Amino acid sequence: MTRPLSPERWAFEITHLLNAVFGADRFPIDIPAVAREYTAQRFPDDPIISVQGDNLPGFDGALFKAPAGRKGWGIIYNNRISSKGRINFTLAHEFGHFLLHRIAYPNGFRCGEQDVVRWDSEYGQVEHQANLFAANFLMPLDDFRRQIPERDKVDLDMIAHCADRYRVSLIAATLRWLSYTQKRAVLVVSRDGFILWARSSPSALKTGAFFRTSAGPIEIPATSLPVKQDLLIDGRATIDHGPGVWFREPVREMTVFAEQYDFAISLLLLDDARPFASFEAEDEPDVFDKMILQPGRREW
Repeated sequence: MTRPLSPERWAFEITHLLNAVFGADRFPIDIPAVAREYTAQRFPDDPIISVQGDNLPGFDGALFKAPAGRKGWGIIYNNRISSKGRINFTLAHEFGHFLLHRIAYPNGFRCGEQDVVRWDSEYGQVEHQANLFAANFLMPLDDFRRQIPERDKVDLDMIAHCADRYRVSLIAATLRWLSYTQKRAVLVVSRDGFILWARSSPSALKTGAFFRTSAGPIEIPATSLPVKQDLLIDGRATIDHGPGVWFREPVREMTVFAEQYDFAISLLLLDDARPFASFEAEDEPDVFDKMILQPGRREW
């Protein structure tokens, strides 16, 4: 029996084919065309035959079986979504469901915003796998590293360039950068003065720079940019904080306010430091969990 391919392996296989046909500088990916053409060749008796938008109240996207009498599958996305990056990631997410899960889930999927945004394995293995595929498919790591080498310091313009290159959201591009950078950095998404979720780079996590949101609501600092929105220019700003604001050390905070979603995206950059702690995988903070513990809880 053939072992099923992992999300990363599926993404690598398709990336290899696209590189061979179009070359490495081929972004952003035309997901509807790739999904239809690739599946027609790989799965001629069960391909994706339709990719289209429609009004999907409460859902970002769906994968559905063709009506009786027709073979194949369809991908549908919520055409009321204004963000092209969010639509693009949704399409890739549903493509991932097709490749990875259609046999086990013959009735398909209907995916909400949280399914497409949350990348943590704690949220659910199936949705986590679809997001892993989407991230690796849309933003191949070798190409992303050419845009931002792993030791480079970043600013919002550099990450925004990657978001535009791959036609993904700023959050998706930041999460991809965090997955490989050697810099200590923490992404914080907040609303109404509290952290919704956060994600640390491996280097930041190893030095204890993270927010354990599974431990309950965490209030953001009173001097942070999401609170001081009068400091934002065109919805964004950068500020250097001293010790004791976000962490017990200086932090450069870069914040963008996403008005259409009513939340703030803050990227916190810390100086390089030697790891002083080691965290096993099960001890990693549940960075995307809902706020369920004591207010104001920070790890350090």
